[in-house]
Amino acid sequence: MSIGRDWLNPAAPARPAVVAEPAERRALVLELVLVFSITLGLSGARSLLSLLDSLLRPEPLNEQQVAINVSQAAIGVLDLLKQLLSVVQLVGWGALGLYLLWRGGIKLAEIGLDGGRKGSDARWAIGLTALIGIPGLALYFAAWQLGLNLAVQPSTLGESWWRPITLTLAAFGNAFAEEVLVVGYLLTRLRQLGLRENSGLLAAAVLRGSYHLYQGIGGFVGNLVMGLVFGRIWQRTNRLWPLVVAHTLLDVFAFVGYALLRDHVSWLP
Repeated sequence: MSIGRDWLNPAAPARPAVVAEPAERRALVLELVLVFSITLGLSGARSLLSLLDSLLRPEPLNEQQVAINVSQAAIGVLDLLKQLLSVVQLVGWGALGLYLLWRGGIKLAEIGLDGGRKGSDARWAIGLTALIGIPGLALYFAAWQLGLNLAVQPSTLGESWWRPITLTLAAFGNAFAEEVLVVGYLLTRLRQLGLRENSGLLAAAVLRGSYHLYQGIGGFVGNLVMGLVFGRIWQRTNRLWPLVVAHTLLDVFAFVGYALLRDHVSWLP
């Protein structure tokens, strides 16, 4: 029973300590607002507007399409460079969160981004990939068939030698930015502000779902659930690498797999 309670309602760790000084608390809140107003919070607001635009169109959601990785230039080499810059931006977002934690005295090892448990991290990553990937795919197709989701095209990039490379890098960039900011950074800051573990977990999961709203209701729900699972795993294990690796694998399967299969099967949207 105690194991179940530890997973359903865990206690916050002793470190980081709750910040009691009012000025420091205000500074943390301001930092959170600034960070997410230029990163994933802004993406969430844009995603909400995108969903509203889709809902106001005459076609039902499942007859509309949205692409994730698209061509950014007509000339191949410029497209490649722009794709790489998008990856740099994502990694920069995650690095910003790490830098702010480091400036506050929190080391990478304290959020689980050290290399001390490679075997355990790999096992967790593989397990999470299967746990999220298979039900997530089923949820997507169900939501799409029910008219709750747009037809999501993970990639519309033309065939080229660099397509699988940039899609793999994009998968890592997305994973690194999201898991560092939404899990490692946000949940740590919410702990410092004194939020209970479940409250912080719900806030982080809603944020994760919000910037997937452009995909439809199914995209929001699926990523909300993923956020609850990933966030709780981190709260209990204090390991961030498994989340980054699992998220990368999920996106690689989606991005690269879709690009390879889209012209050869009829059941993909």
